[in-house]
Amino acid sequence: MQDVLHRMVRAQRPPFHTLTPAQARAAYEAGAGLLEIAKHALVRIENLSIPARDGHALPARLYAPSAEKLPVLLYFHGGGFTVGSIATHDALCRQLSFLADCAVLSVGYRLAPEHKFPVAAHDAWDALRWLADHAASLGLDGARLAVGGDSAGGTLAAVCAVLARDADLPLALQLLFYPGCAAHQDTPSHHKFGRRFLLEEADISWFFAHYVRGPADHEDWRFAPLNAPDVDGVAPAWLGLAECDPLVDEGVMYADKLRMAGVAVDLEIYRGVTHEFIKMGRVIPEARHAHAAAAQALRLAFNPEH
Repeated sequence: MQDVLHRMVRAQRPPFHTLTPAQARAAYEAGAGLLEIAKHALVRIENLSIPARDGHALPARLYAPSAEKLPVLLYFHGGGFTVGSIATHDALCRQLSFLADCAVLSVGYRLAPEHKFPVAAHDAWDALRWLADHAASLGLDGARLAVGGDSAGGTLAAVCAVLARDADLPLALQLLFYPGCAAHQDTPSHHKFGRRFLLEEADISWFFAHYVRGPADHEDWRFAPLNAPDVDGVAPAWLGLAECDPLVDEGVMYADKLRMAGVAVDLEIYRGVTHEFIKMGRVIPEARHAHAAAAQALRLAFNPEH
């Protein structure tokens, strides 16, 4: 991990907070595959379109390792609500589909600053409701659904789990890789790992400045799931956190909040790695361990009798 960080410094990659959103997106797209594992060839890959509540067509990509009627993970990519896409998380979604023997539907929710809070949360929920209604027509098992995501995408997955509970939409699992959960960046891990550990505090502030409309949005539970009034009865959770990540403390706090509400939680903290590590499977063994553990959690959630 240290070698990866040294190489990033030597490459003189400009920090996101020094770029425009368009420049940051291009830089993230360009670097997305550099440290990824080789992409799995899957039997089924389809580009789809999902209608949002305002009529906007959300791009989506369906991955499946077989033509069988498979359970589905709805996946939201990371990127601070400002960068990232279906393409930047293509290798990861293929890997999860392959290892968990499930379908994965990756959603291109709308990004800030063009689309500020709560558009991404609305898009995520609209995609889940659409999937629940249309899984059968896609040849998938709509009775076995899960939500997942990394970083900002993990936030969206956690939000969807609460909304699904409220709508009586059963989910098998919420799969959260280092999700953002807190209203403010004031935990000890933000101070300890906010510089020189890949996700810089200045970048987090830059992301959120583009995403939120004002101070009140920070307190909204759809931005900060730790502010949810209650999480009783939400789907079981698997959380994969990075030890050297500004977000690690709030991830642990959210796991504790879920446990206190009686929700089954499987929490893994991967030692010595930073934010984004799950997209570094070619060089970081912990990434491959996290892929395998997440896939195992999906398998167990989708097939509890086994």
